[in-house]
Amino acid sequence: MISSAIEALYIFDQHNETILEHNYRSRPASARTVLPLYLAHRTPRPSLIYLPSINPPTILFSLVHSNLLFLSPTSTDTEPLFVLEFLHRIVDVLEEFLGPPLLSSKIEGAYDVVAQLLGEMCDAGSVCNTEPNALRDVVDIPGWMGKLLGGIGLPGSSPALLPSGSLKPQFALNPSTNGPAIPWRRANVRHTSNELYVDIVETLSVTLAPSGRPLAAFANGSIAFTSKISGVPDMLLTLSAPGGRIAVDRVIELPVFHPCVRLARWKERPGELSFVPPDGKFLLAGYEVNLLPSYSSISSKSTTNLNLPASIEVSTSLGPTGSEFEARLLLSTSFAGTSGSSSSTTRSGLGPRGSGRSTPVFGGGSSSSPILQDLVVTIPIPEAVRNITDLRASRGEAHYTPADNMVEWRIPTKDAATAGSATLRCTIVGPLNEEDDDNGTNGFRFETAIGEYDDNEEAYQSSTTEPVKPISTKKPQEQRDLQRVQQNSSLMPSSASVSFSVKGWLASGIKVDGLVIDPRKSRGLGEGVKPYKGVKYLTVSKRGVETRC
Repeated sequence: MISSAIEALYIFDQHNETILEHNYRSRPASARTVLPLYLAHRTPRPSLIYLPSINPPTILFSLVHSNLLFLSPTSTDTEPLFVLEFLHRIVDVLEEFLGPPLLSSKIEGAYDVVAQLLGEMCDAGSVCNTEPNALRDVVDIPGWMGKLLGGIGLPGSSPALLPSGSLKPQFALNPSTNGPAIPWRRANVRHTSNELYVDIVETLSVTLAPSGRPLAAFANGSIAFTSKISGVPDMLLTLSAPGGRIAVDRVIELPVFHPCVRLARWKERPGELSFVPPDGKFLLAGYEVNLLPSYSSISSKSTTNLNLPASIEVSTSLGPTGSEFEARLLLSTSFAGTSGSSSSTTRSGLGPRGSGRSTPVFGGGSSSSPILQDLVVTIPIPEAVRNITDLRASRGEAHYTPADNMVEWRIPTKDAATAGSATLRCTIVGPLNEEDDDNGTNGFRFETAIGEYDDNEEAYQSSTTEPVKPISTKKPQEQRDLQRVQQNSSLMPSSASVSFSVKGWLASGIKVDGLVIDPRKSRGLGEGVKPYKGVKYLTVSKRGVETRC
């Protein structure tokens, strides 16, 4: 039977020193026992490792974040995603309370807060509360005054130090004006400036054949929401896709939502997210979009239908000896979803951040052009290559890193803003190999069997009866060049990938149509409050557009 229990949590710093060891239930293997077994595996290490040498046999779950190693051993049959998700929640909560980046010094300096968090998030192995907003109501974060008063035994900020008569008012702090208790939103939220931000980020994963035909094209999107608004607001976020709102259900695949989203409303009307947001920044939803059915056909011979801002073509075995290859970068400024001077960039009428508009109107206003940034072409090189020489780039700069066996070509933003193509031509230097000398041309041969030289007099003494015929070197040279081409073919790159980011454009064409607050369902917002709203779009490719050679 599969259980859902956490047995222990171990945290190690960048030097593999234990900075925290927290046991929840049973008697799991200690941190000193599991760490050497984890380090014995070669990198990249899997997030799930089976350790049969431990009694009882243990499954070790791992997560690396900010040079910190999080390990969780379990000796029972447990759902893997359950434990891994718990480790990710631990990281998110610690960053929420201690602040990013998460460092070992922060954990050691605030161990009292970390111990409270770990105890509230999991009790006796059962996961209880992992919402940061709810944890703020139950976890005490003492300031310098609270630590000072608590250290001398006087009532401070900790409820345990308060008189017994003062505990009752604290537990009663939930006025009816703030509505019912919501697990993901802390009580009594107050903000002087009411702001709402929507950030949609899509990560591309595109694979192209050598002919340019797309083999697979996906966009993995995430909708990050930032809520800085007083009271308990009830919101409605409306999304649309190419083809209108009715096409959202067809375009968006595998959607996942924060617990605050009402699933019944989404199933009834795809594209509408009704929710009461947590306070602060959180991940509202995630999704996947298959770009091929929307923009391209599997039988297509080009990538133009995908409307990629940048793609790469590689030609190998160039030059007389086949020791050169050329990468051709194709840049486009015509993105899907753009029309005329107005692009799919920015705000869908919500108003750009920092524009000063406090009450933007949905569906109106113009948007700026998308910006292609952080353009990098990465070409993996086989390990047998000794060096890369004569890197000639028409735009930007390129360099070869022997330690990583990688050619990296960076194009500045100002050069990437111009549509067209850019080329990079490189020459490879293969491993040192011994070429057989033509026997008889110098009068000496080396006998490998006996290790002696054989002096061949007839080879260098001219004959008196017959003239020496000139030896034609054209055919042997052609044969040597052909042989070098065949040898260098195995040293050519097999793929190339493009990394970039585009602000103000989404590959899927999804956009925000509206974000409204229902005043009838909301509580504690205040009369006449019109929050500032902003939307940003971002498409990222982290070596996500790959072309096979």
